[in-house]
Amino acid sequence: MEAATSRLSRARSRARSISPSAFRRLAAVALGSLFVVVATGAVVRLTASGLGCDNWPRCGNTPFPEKDFHALVEFGNRVVALGAMVCTTIAAIAARRVARLPGWIRWGTVAVAASVVAQIPLGGLTVIFDLHPILVMSHFLLAFGAVGLATAVLVGADGFARGHPAGMVPAWLPWLALALLPAALVLVVTGAFVTAAGPHSGGSDIERLGNVLDAVYVHVRATAVFGVGFLLLGFALFRHRAQVRGELLLAAGVLGILLLQMAVGEIQWRNGLPWGLVLGHVALASAVWAGVVAVAVRLWSHPRTETSQTASHPRAFSD
Repeated sequence: MEAATSRLSRARSRARSISPSAFRRLAAVALGSLFVVVATGAVVRLTASGLGCDNWPRCGNTPFPEKDFHALVEFGNRVVALGAMVCTTIAAIAARRVARLPGWIRWGTVAVAASVVAQIPLGGLTVIFDLHPILVMSHFLLAFGAVGLATAVLVGADGFARGHPAGMVPAWLPWLALALLPAALVLVVTGAFVTAAGPHSGGSDIERLGNVLDAVYVHVRATAVFGVGFLLLGFALFRHRAQVRGELLLAAGVLGILLLQMAVGEIQWRNGLPWGLVLGHVALASAVWAGVVAVAVRLWSHPRTETSQTASHPRAFSD
């Protein structure tokens, strides 16, 4: 009787479990939904639709928008955000049913879902305070943070499903990739300041944050610092290409996106910042940010040589 009960319990446990590959697909959907949130949120700001539904959480006098462009854009972003909240919550629940899934991935899915939920009151405050630029920037940067976390979760889920790479890398290489994350974040933040100071701060009567020329000056230099750091990482990956082939290919893709983003940035500036090009610039920035996070997480999954001295004494590994 006890054996039958045990078998039944194991069968139920298997029925409730989720395979690593299925969880990887859920993590990919969650990340994709966050990219859509960032894009639609940018459309809200760039089309001056932030107050299209002025009495949050309703849209006018009804829960749904009237046939007005700005109201539809703002309400559409709310619907997309709700979809992202559902997708990230499902991923967080599913993570608890994947056998032997690393704890950091489980907690990462929870953090992603929590950050999406936090967007709701923050978005409400942004509308209530008439799109104050600091609140708008906070709203945007929180979404970028969620994209970074969701990227890390997806890379971790992919490594768990496929098996982590075995190529040994120098201990300093993952740290170099990790050091690029603050530089990439500064790049994003300074870009947000440019938008807050420029003509797309949310509307004609919305407060600007500083001078757009000063903001662009800082942003261009932040781009240069990040670019130099990323080239150094690319050179290091090329030197160790036998061990990090996947990461090298990923970094090459990120470099291509970064160069395209820089070209779009130059074109948009010379043409008076048309909102369509600014939207493309934001979308490319999201891809660059996610790519840098993915490279860093993948490198940290490699086994590492602790020191050059250890690397020069192979017997240290056999002790």
